[in-house]
Amino acid sequence: MKADKFCTEAARLVSGARQETHGDAGHNFENIAMLWNAYLSIRRGFGKPLTPTDIAHMMALLKISRTQLGAHAADDWADAIGYLALAGELSGE
Repeated sequence: MKADKFCTEAARLVSGARQETHGDAGHNFENIAMLWNAYLSIRRGFGKPLTPTDIAHMMALLKISRTQLGAHAADDWADAIGYLALAGELSGE
């Protein structure tokens, strides 16, 4: 796909049903930032580089945040569970 097609598709996605599903992007990103900052402030290995497990945790938090705005989207719950399952697998625990 050409770059202009990616841009057209991205514009369609961010201004269409996604906003209805996930709510206002600015508010959504503020919520995600709060959760990620909280996670980063309490994580094991504070100040060390992020690990794949950290990223899986943070992606689950992103999905949890999305449940608080916009319309109900069942995939947010399934995705959050999937990210946490991957975090468990990656951590070896």
